[in-house]
Amino acid sequence: MNTQSTVVHIRLWHKEFWLMAIANLMLSMVVTMLIPSLPLWLSDVLEMDKTLVGLVMAAFAVGLFLPGPFCSYLVQHYRRNVVFIVSVMVLAATMAVPLLPDQSIVHQPVVVVLWRVLQGAAFGLAQMVLTSTLIIDTSESHQRTEANHSATWFGRFALSLGPMAALLLLQVADFHWVVLTAIIACGLTVLLVLLIHFPFRVPEDHVRVVSLDRFFLTNGVLLMFNMMLVTIAVGMMMSMAITVDAYGMVMVGFFLALLAQRFVFRDAELKSEVVAGLLLIGAALLILYSQRDMSPAAHSVLPSPLIGLGLGIVGARFLLFFIKLSRHCQRGTSQSTFMLGWESGLALGVGIGYACFGDSHGALLLVALLLVVVALLLYVAFTHRWFIRHKNR
Repeated sequence: MNTQSTVVHIRLWHKEFWLMAIANLMLSMVVTMLIPSLPLWLSDVLEMDKTLVGLVMAAFAVGLFLPGPFCSYLVQHYRRNVVFIVSVMVLAATMAVPLLPDQSIVHQPVVVVLWRVLQGAAFGLAQMVLTSTLIIDTSESHQRTEANHSATWFGRFALSLGPMAALLLLQVADFHWVVLTAIIACGLTVLLVLLIHFPFRVPEDHVRVVSLDRFFLTNGVLLMFNMMLVTIAVGMMMSMAITVDAYGMVMVGFFLALLAQRFVFRDAELKSEVVAGLLLIGAALLILYSQRDMSPAAHSVLPSPLIGLGLGIVGARFLLFFIKLSRHCQRGTSQSTFMLGWESGLALGVGIGYACFGDSHGALLLVALLLVVVALLLYVAFTHRWFIRHKNR
């Protein structure tokens, strides 16, 4: 058995899959770089108040869903890698808006909100095509669950690497350099995909222009809602002033989550992963709340790795839940649904953090803790048993 699993692992990690996984990392970093940096530009340059900043940040979540109904039609009627590349190029073009010499147009709040919606739409379509189609196309049928699991981890690491890169740039330069770096990352993402050969597929006949295929798994609504409670809480925390070191420790937590999956939860009860992950996130929030009035020098470093560890465990397990809930030929749809729940929850959380709490970190942490507690109770009391009854794999 060990020999067989080793062979599968070697076959999965071929050059094309590495390129796809790194492309996922680069693409995710493009948008996570904006989480700590864009609100500073909105408030300092455009002079928006906290409520407007929160609205702009949350508008990204709306954009994520807009291209979804057309995703299946686009990848059936056009080359899939071309759809991805065009989406990334549109994302790069939206990133360039703060570099325009005439900034008068972006001083209109409605324009800025629509700009952020377009950004979300470009990223959403790129991610749907990448996770629901391209990564699956580069993997053998018996390897696709491992491929989805592994590639998504690359995107998950961007949650710490992206903000770290932005904060480091802001220490030595201004927001324009963050934007330029994001545009370069878009270019590298396109280059990586161009290096991969995707066989031409004959378009299917009578494909509907609008459909839920490769977009939304309707029987996964409960899972999505349960997961979004967690990602909204994490997004709210990310609206606080977080240091580079703290994001670095979150990445340490992600590495610990990988080890925990392999050695701690390998033969554990299925329910234990999500429960343990939510308890870890809850513990981190309690520690942060207890030290909210302390000087920064007295703050414990423990919450950051706990958040990374808990979020990594929960995210990886929910991804597998979505895959197991899907029926035959719905794998791509399950991947898009997971992505939508994950990314929209983070965007809404960041927006809520700025719009509703501002500098009231104590209240923010309490509400985030309440969301995690509700997520835990919902999962234990209902979601897990519901999933066991309805899974298809």
